[in-house]
Amino acid sequence: MKVLHMIGGGDVGGAKVHVLSLVKELTSHIDVTLLSLRPGAFADDARAMGLNVEVIKSSNVISDISNTVKFVNKNNFDIIHSHGAKANIFAYAIKKACNVPVVTTMHSDYKLDYMQSFYKKMTIGLLNSIVLRRLDYYIVVTSAFRKMLTERGYKDSRIYTILNGIDFGKPLKNYNREDFCKKYGISSDESDIFVGTAARLDPVKDIGTLLEAAKLVVDKNPKVKFIIGGEGDESKDLKARAANLGLNKNVFFVGWLNDPYELISILDINVMTSISEGFPYYLLEGARFSKATICSRVGGIPDLLESSVNGYLFEPRDYNTLAEQLLILSSDSAKREDFGRKLYTKADKDFSLTAMCRTQLEIYNSISRVISHKYKQKKYDAIISGYYGFNNIGDDAMLRSIVFNLKQQKPDISILALSRRPEETSMSYGIYSINRKNVFTVYSAMRKAKLFIYGGGNIIQDSTSSRSLIYYLSTAWLAKRLSLKVMFYANGIGPINKSMNAEFSRRILNRADIITVREKWSYNELKKMGITKPKIVLTADAALAIKNDEKVQAEIIFDHEGIPFDGKYAGFSVRRCPGLEDCQHVKYEKTIAEIADYVYLAYGLKPVFIPMEYQADIFTVRNIVSKMKTDCYIISDRHSVSETFAIIKKMDIMIAMRLHALIFSAYMNVPFLGISYQPKVEGFLEYVNQPSAGNVKDLSFENMRSKVDHIMQNKASIKAELAESVEALVSKAEENSRLAIELIDSIPIN
Repeated sequence: MKVLHMIGGGDVGGAKVHVLSLVKELTSHIDVTLLSLRPGAFADDARAMGLNVEVIKSSNVISDISNTVKFVNKNNFDIIHSHGAKANIFAYAIKKACNVPVVTTMHSDYKLDYMQSFYKKMTIGLLNSIVLRRLDYYIVVTSAFRKMLTERGYKDSRIYTILNGIDFGKPLKNYNREDFCKKYGISSDESDIFVGTAARLDPVKDIGTLLEAAKLVVDKNPKVKFIIGGEGDESKDLKARAANLGLNKNVFFVGWLNDPYELISILDINVMTSISEGFPYYLLEGARFSKATICSRVGGIPDLLESSVNGYLFEPRDYNTLAEQLLILSSDSAKREDFGRKLYTKADKDFSLTAMCRTQLEIYNSISRVISHKYKQKKYDAIISGYYGFNNIGDDAMLRSIVFNLKQQKPDISILALSRRPEETSMSYGIYSINRKNVFTVYSAMRKAKLFIYGGGNIIQDSTSSRSLIYYLSTAWLAKRLSLKVMFYANGIGPINKSMNAEFSRRILNRADIITVREKWSYNELKKMGITKPKIVLTADAALAIKNDEKVQAEIIFDHEGIPFDGKYAGFSVRRCPGLEDCQHVKYEKTIAEIADYVYLAYGLKPVFIPMEYQADIFTVRNIVSKMKTDCYIISDRHSVSETFAIIKKMDIMIAMRLHALIFSAYMNVPFLGISYQPKVEGFLEYVNQPSAGNVKDLSFENMRSKVDHIMQNKASIKAELAESVEALVSKAEENSRLAIELIDSIPIN
């Protein structure tokens, strides 16, 4: 793969560090060229690092764009990766002229990039805002930026998140505070506390807030000295402001620093006061030195810095809070040391250069697969359809398992998934993916495929919607019309309530080649419906054959969620039930709230609510929590399948409506109590011989309490029973992939 990274070339600070460190790391894996749109320090530093660097710069921007287009055509790059406004504008021209996909990294809020210059804001800033919407893909360095882009109308499926990384293995140079003070004319003694920052002296960095806080701090503790590194348009005004505040003996402007570590190393407290950031490298640089840190709550900073845990956060421009935090840290060396140590630990784990590079390569591969499907008429062994791209952990687990097991059976298999978010699906599972709603693209893909798979789930039912049933059955009909083999892979069947839907289902299902079902209830439903022509096999849910990543550490997840790891917990997975809204609010939410209180009062288990499909489940969770008398925890982040396994494994008991919360519990050998809202839940509970609290419409606290008591008093025997049951089910779940590969292999080679 050949990738061209393109940047304006006048960059300093975080953007420069990001691009140079990323390109350096990528060169070990792919062919990367760095194009700078001006000569100077950036290009010189890149060459000194051994990078392949080209510079295009003349006095005529049209000529420069033309030369850039010629350079791209000559070198046949697969992907253009731009950084910053000028590079984005050039990249758009390349996209139009060369038909090469463009991805851009958003290092900052582009609407705030030129606050210091009205002319630049209305020229290059405005043009950048226009062309950005016409690029193909976007990489953001923080979840906050992802939210910002989606709120501005950018397609979420084309946005990738990548955490900035820094090389924590690189040895730190030794610096001397006394030498620093002599070099910059700073008068000090050993008892002084040094607070500092290094930043462009531009409005977006808001150094004025630091000066206002400094005034309040110095009035109470004159031993605190403030050191500000950097140059910029506000330099003169900020120095005058410091003088007006009477801070000449406590605030020192040291100008541009060729080596920012020279300043960071001698600080007691590292500070950032920006009103907008992506994810600042300066924060990571401070973390390398284990410095106590205070930052404004902007951009991706809260992804690393948790207020009062490993540092302090304050709201932008709130100099009063900043001053209070500075006074606390300046008088407490133990707290400074504790904050610094914890900041280093988290940064070293989550923000490494290796992890950043790995994610970037996954993004490139995802884009490459999309382009391959679009332009190269790719042929597929299997197309997989299901409820994918909706952030449902259960469906994510099924797709992950199906892909893994198909590749185990046939390592060279070519797989395409239909998804709501195809780029995200492609990146997550290492397969091709297209938009499930694009009929023409789906039709085109089917013409080049062998097998059409309905990958798990309970898609043949109309209790939630007739539209989804018709969609799935219609695509199966189209697949058969195009002479594909069709397999329903570990599906749940029913209930189908409408006679027209039942007849449509019978006709389509009888045209399938193989139907595997995940429990006996679905097997019996097929027999009742008169499905006789395809081969029908009772297997098990696809998620039971998943390859779980056991390296995931639950302790880190709990720490991130603010949950003590040394506690004992009861997990709850609930959901909204279509058609049952009245009794949901009147009865079953109240009953679940009562049982959540009970497990805490009777067994000391703190309730933990685990939304399996966050946007759909969180409203029900909040309703239940509002009715509780005891405290609880709510898992708030979207976690991966393996992370969800790790969370559930920590539970002493699971009480769940979501089928895959029950399946995950069985897989992790955690005793559970199921709450039925559809036959699929009762079917699974019967399959593994585990207790049911009954249907959600008929829940009673007394019944649930007796079932919970029985589970808690017989945990050892239940765990042994689960282990035996799950071992048999895993073998059955793996049978699904073997049958799918047999179908593919039965198709004659054209």
